[in-house]
Amino acid sequence: MKDLSLTHIIQEPKTKSAAKPPLLLLLHGYGSNEQDLFSFAPELPDHYFVISVRAPMPMQPYGNAWYTIYWDGSEAKQSDDEQAKKARDLVVQFIDEAIAAYDLDASDVTLLGFSQGTIISYAVALTYPEKVKNMIGLSGYINEAITIPKSDHEAYKNMGVFCSHGSQDQVIPVDAARRTPAYLKTLGISATLKEYPVGHGVAPQNLMDLKQWLTEHS
Repeated sequence: MKDLSLTHIIQEPKTKSAAKPPLLLLLHGYGSNEQDLFSFAPELPDHYFVISVRAPMPMQPYGNAWYTIYWDGSEAKQSDDEQAKKARDLVVQFIDEAIAAYDLDASDVTLLGFSQGTIISYAVALTYPEKVKNMIGLSGYINEAITIPKSDHEAYKNMGVFCSHGSQDQVIPVDAARRTPAYLKTLGISATLKEYPVGHGVAPQNLMDLKQWLTEHS
């Protein structure tokens, strides 16, 4: 494991080839850490170089965040979008660092995010499409305040997106995610939202479906 701008753990490809391996970058949710999504790593397609990163902001008593979320005493909450933009750009920096450090294929980068990690992943993929081939968004949504889409939609012509959400999610209501396919369509990206009868988590069928999607989009 190299000393890069974000603390991370890796799983090298289980199948070796002469070509540089593709990168599958995992971004965890609010209050978690790099070990969380890394539990998926053994289940993912064998040819990926998997990196799971830790968000840069430590929380008390434990966990990490990509940016601060403020509660106003009721159920309403507000994100610190300036912190989120910095996190977005830090992930872009890390992608470049990881590609150089581990000798990976810069043209084959997939982001897989959960919750707050999904929000950052969408912002990275849609603001910097030259950096990302595929994007998997679990239990999150697109925050337009931190996303700067390209005016030339040709930039997205080869991008694939898989998005899913729990229909009973009480942390991020599914209605927020249901707006995602329509937004992506305005950029020329075709995607459908898969819903599962769970709360704020990843159902076993969800994991199976994203693995199948990854295999088809490799």
